[in-house]
Amino acid sequence: MKPAPFEYAAPETLDEALALLGDESRPLAGGQSLLPMLNFRLARLVDLARVAGLAYIEPSETLRIGAMTRQSAVERSEAIAAGWPLLRQAVRLVGHPQIRARGTIGGSVAHADPKAELPVALAALGARFHVRSAAGARTLTAGELFRGPLMTALAPDELLVEIEVPPLPAGARTAFAEHARTHGDFAIAGVAAVVTGDRVTLGLLGAAYTPVVVDSEAAIADVADPHRRALLAALARRAIAAAA
Repeated sequence: MKPAPFEYAAPETLDEALALLGDESRPLAGGQSLLPMLNFRLARLVDLARVAGLAYIEPSETLRIGAMTRQSAVERSEAIAAGWPLLRQAVRLVGHPQIRARGTIGGSVAHADPKAELPVALAALGARFHVRSAAGARTLTAGELFRGPLMTALAPDELLVEIEVPPLPAGARTAFAEHARTHGDFAIAGVAAVVTGDRVTLGLLGAAYTPVVVDSEAAIADVADPHRRALLAALARRAIAAAA
């Protein structure tokens, strides 16, 4: 399918960007999903690259990441490595360095690919997603945001602007294990593990069409497909062992 003619807009402020969004518009972040997006026959593409104030990493008691922050910036951040290591562990599994240099954190979240590592890691960490529109703002949990494959609760006029990640519990250890056919390919299944003493939180990639968070390895038994269930169980054991 050839994309239909469309309008290209490059706003420089958040308010300008929000005013351009609507039923026939889509925001453009890192551009990794540009061609599939154009095949949706959109009337307007809103490029966020020039919008000021959407790319930042602010570690404090909680971690705040602007939606236009490059994945490579998260990978390089020593503050994230020290306080939220699961994010670095996950982002290093995203594609190749060239992909991470262009891809954005918010773009990966809003695209809601069921095989993406970052949504699963953020869900396991209990992240909150701050959303804006011209009419106002709201905050969503991972369970509220992700609706299905390539589907979120974002309205056509809404934009994900910030991701907030709470601090890890004292003494927590993390790891991310996944299985892909080749290095850099989309994962078939994956597990993000947060281990605190005897308590385990697991984010499952490939268990459903959205990130799934469970509180024990035993909960993987609820996955319907036996082959995927066995793979997720093996990955969970690997991630828990690596985090211990």
